[in-house]
Amino acid sequence: MNIVVCIKQVPDSDKVTIDRETNRLNRAGVPSIINPFDENALEMALQLKDNHGGKVTVLSMGPPQAEEALRTALSLGADEAILVSDRKFGGADTWATSYTLSLALKKIEDPIDLILFGKQAIDGDTAQVGPGVAHFYGVPMITYAKECEVTDDGFRVKQVTDRGYNLWEVEKPAALTVVKEANELRMPNLRKKLAAKKAEIPTWGFDDLNPDEEKIGLSGSPTKVNKVFAPPIKLNKEILSGEPADMVKELIFKLREKKVL
Repeated sequence: MNIVVCIKQVPDSDKVTIDRETNRLNRAGVPSIINPFDENALEMALQLKDNHGGKVTVLSMGPPQAEEALRTALSLGADEAILVSDRKFGGADTWATSYTLSLALKKIEDPIDLILFGKQAIDGDTAQVGPGVAHFYGVPMITYAKECEVTDDGFRVKQVTDRGYNLWEVEKPAALTVVKEANELRMPNLRKKLAAKKAEIPTWGFDDLNPDEEKIGLSGSPTKVNKVFAPPIKLNKEILSGEPADMVKELIFKLREKKVL
């Protein structure tokens, strides 16, 4: 079984701030990590490989430093890694990113049985790239997958919903987006970490994928981000003092006065 996991390197959201003058993210000095939801997709792929054999390939589109995320995935048990990187791909929105990643998938020589994504990326929260890639690549997509079982000709997938879950059966090749509740990412071992540092990771650029220039990068993106801003911080606090019983009575009075209770 041949599984491809699409991962994204993102800034650690706990450490990102916004420049109030430029309305842009301050990325300087902010560590980058594998998108946390993509970790669940990777773990699902590794578990399927553990149980059924096969190969796991990790694929990422981004600047050269995104290679770090791919090496982390290799240290966890992925077999191969591919980086899609070119200045012409820069500034891509979810539509252009999906198109470019689909071309990379088509360039992979071994037939692909399953393509996995995290349910969304923490830096954009759009949840659009997985379904977008499935559309351009031409395979069925099931979102919010919590479990995936291998069947004779495909997969049986438990999809999380607001009211419980749906059970789907889909033929391969197929694509899934994976939810956080699916699993917890394993820890790397020393041998695999050392091997990951030495692994050769091919970089595929514009000439390798031969895309339609009107569909890639900033110029090929139908959506544009005008600015990013943080909502103003409003501090309106009041500190109560006195005996605990008196403070409780006063708090209840104030909450009723504001119609909270």
